Amino acid sequence: MDVVSDAISAVHLGHPRFDRVAMDGSWSARLDPYDGAGFHIVLKGSCWLRTDGGTAVCLNVGDAVLLPHGTGHVIADSPGDLEKAVSFERCLAAAEPRRHGATELLCGKYRLDCSRMHPLMTELPEVVHLPSRVGTHLELRAAIDLLAGELDEVRPGSHIALPNLLDLLLVYMIRAWMAQTTSGVWPSALGDPVTAAALRAMHSQPAAPWTIDRLAAEAGVSRPTLARRFTALVGRPPMAYLTWWRVIRAASLLRDTKDTLAAIAERVGYSSPYALSHAFEREFGTPPGRYREIVRSGASPAPTAASGRFFG
Repeated sequence: MDVVSDAISAVHLGHPRFDRVAMDGSWSARLDPYDGAGFHIVLKGSCWLRTDGGTAVCLNVGDAVLLPHGTGHVIADSPGDLEKAVSFERCLAAAEPRRHGATELLCGKYRLDCSRMHPLMTELPEVVHLPSRVGTHLELRAAIDLLAGELDEVRPGSHIALPNLLDLLLVYMIRAWMAQTTSGVWPSALGDPVTAAALRAMHSQPAAPWTIDRLAAEAGVSRPTLARRFTALVGRPPMAYLTWWRVIRAASLLRDTKDTLAAIAERVGYSSPYALSHAFEREFGTPPGRYREIVRSGASPAPTAASGRFFG
């Protein structure tokens, strides 16, 4: 897998939830903070969004907006109505029948395990606003058009198509942000051929017996060059990143499979379950077995001082 796919799959839980909402007249809806990422797509009309942090954006037809950290926010038909918000559920109850409002929105949430966010995800801003402009973000525009078509009428296979299109939407929104941002550690890291080559190697084969020399050979540079460029862009030396990523992969396998700890250790490159347990508890603050019990109970493990901070 590539780094962006891994960064998303490491935290993505279950299927996204969504509602198609049609509003008319004066309206304002409040959405509380959420343990995941929220999104809105304007299918018709326009509206305003303001986060609890004060960021305000005007959204027009075709615009997409991602709130990757689940920030609480208000959406309203005009700036003046941002102060009059009621709960989103109450607003839904009063909404116009589908396709009869002046403004139509697709509103949804992705549930994320915020205890093990990849730094690429934590680097995303409070609001990712992707305006609809001719010739930009063509994949995202295509996904939005496909979603609108699936929502217009029930079609054979829609039960499978919709959640998969919504998952694609998340990928395309993050990809679009990376393409348009002029700053950021991870767009720079993935744009550097040396660092990107080392990252691809580690992500595609986390259990391989990587050394700094083997990674340097994979990237086609000397060991000092790789160490310098990788550390400057990623914030950790290559081998430290590899250790961290192996533990994060182990957490995903504990959550998503019934594999034994020994099998997981082998899959992520540890010589024994004991070695993995030691590294896992250092990163997550809890043993692997306890972590598996917590996530299977439906709870999200609280971030520890180690897991909640990648840089520094």
